Amino acid sequence: MKAGPYRRYTAEFREAAVRQVLDGGRSVPQVARSLEMSEKTLANWVGKARRGQPLLKRAPAHPVDELQAELSRLRQENARLKLEKEILRKAAAYFAKESQ
Repeated sequence: MKAGPYRRYTAEFREAAVRQVLDGGRSVPQVARSLEMSEKTLANWVGKARRGQPLLKRAPAHPVDELQAELSRLRQENARLKLEKEILRKAAAYFAKESQ
């Protein structure tokens, strides 16, 4: 992982990642790779969601300052843009192959 051995994910990020697996029809490895996160972590979240358990057990121990909130927002946006780029790349390859 790029951010060190321990990364914190917001509830929104966790829910979006799980939705990509459960509702998006993508595999855990595909989603984990596109979000640059551990497959095991994502698999744990998906398992909890399937059992109806909450993805987060507790609120953060300390308040998040403005800079940390902005960093979190930008990381989420980056992950979303990477996912969109991957989808567009696959669509372009599909249509290029189809037109031949």
